[in-house]
Amino acid sequence: MPLYIAANGAMPTTAELQPVATTTSLKTLLQIATPSTRGLRVVEWGISFDGSTAATPVRCELIVTDVAATVTAHVSAGVQPYTDPNAPASLVTLGTSATGYTASAEGTVAATRTGDVQQVAPTGQYVKMWPLGREFGVGASKWLRVRVKAAAAVNAYTYIVWEE
Repeated sequence: MPLYIAANGAMPTTAELQPVATTTSLKTLLQIATPSTRGLRVVEWGISFDGSTAATPVRCELIVTDVAATVTAHVSAGVQPYTDPNAPASLVTLGTSATGYTASAEGTVAATRTGDVQQVAPTGQYVKMWPLGREFGVGASKWLRVRVKAAAAVNAYTYIVWEE
């Protein structure tokens, strides 16, 4: 099964990937929407911050919801094959209420399922890889999100690698 990767920004071409500013309220930095026909399995995710001083950790979570955040839509070029450059295009759903980054509205989330939760220093980074056969599963018609809440705004990069 092919692996895919998406980050919290448009595919970098002549310019580098732009980090996203966190806020002091909960903010989705990256969202992946599964199609109605199948789910996915998260193989790895990571996040890093550009703070210049150690301070209160940033609360970071990888969750599944049944409600979409309003995001800047990824285009198909932003959802890239990871291990096989000739893999078919990912089946994740694209759009402002689907797969994208930098949420402008969180939506009213009634229930979540947690894949991972961490407190990461604003000067630090975190990477989680699941053991083979124990990947975090996301069902069909769900939204996988990386959400953060910082005591003071810092910039962040985040990404998710998944198997379809």
